[in-house]
Amino acid sequence: MVIAIDTSVLIGMLDTRDVWHSAALQVQGALLAAQMLPVYFDCVLAEAVSTLVRRLREQRREQESPSLLDRLDAELLPETLTWLFPDVPRLYRHVMGLIRSSAGELNFNDALITLACRERQIRLLASFDRDFDRVPWLIRVATPADVVAAQERVALPTPETDVSESTEST
Repeated sequence: MVIAIDTSVLIGMLDTRDVWHSAALQVQGALLAAQMLPVYFDCVLAEAVSTLVRRLREQRREQESPSLLDRLDAELLPETLTWLFPDVPRLYRHVMGLIRSSAGELNFNDALITLACRERQIRLLASFDRDFDRVPWLIRVATPADVVAAQERVALPTPETDVSESTEST
């Protein structure tokens, strides 16, 4: 069973001072125990790196940047990432449609992630961002209990919502 990892969880796993650090480690442990395979999208890594290095600089923790980047280089090899940026030209109108239909609750990366999950039949997303709850084809996982519940729910049929129907307003 695969699960996409959102930026909030990735940052929480990496930054010991992040508000979600403990929760992210608990989710990570539950995913490992459930033998779920994490999927990391390039846009999530880009957003996490940008946020973390800026945060470290703003908090005067620049000395932590090299070890953080080394850890990411070692754990998230380019060949293990799922590359979405090449899909942006093809998905652009759908991404913008999702942003519009969510009244801006979903940002560009979030909309791209939702569409990527839909296309790849990934129903689970580890995220602390409640905005994903409005996406009918995703099950957001934010706690170890959610991991257990998601394993049961993922066996249910996928909602019949078509991406083109969800973005018709564009």
